[in-house]
Amino acid sequence: MEQKSNGALIGSIIIIVLLIIGGVYLYQTSVKQKLDQKNTPATVQTQSTTDEFSTLENETNNIDLNNIDKNL
Repeated sequence: MEQKSNGALIGSIIIIVLLIIGGVYLYQTSVKQKLDQKNTPATVQTQSTTDEFSTLENETNNIDLNNIDKNL
């Protein structure tokens, strides 16, 4: 009786296991990146110390209120 080589089967199983491990690793890193982005504090813009109305008005108009409740 001839003995069959199981080398191809074992090689395929090893490749499948490596692909699964790689997929899990990529998934975990993407989840970690999303959590890191969510937990980063919002940037605070510095305002000038002038009392001129036009400067104060420009600064008020340039305030970005779109992400004001991002971390709430």
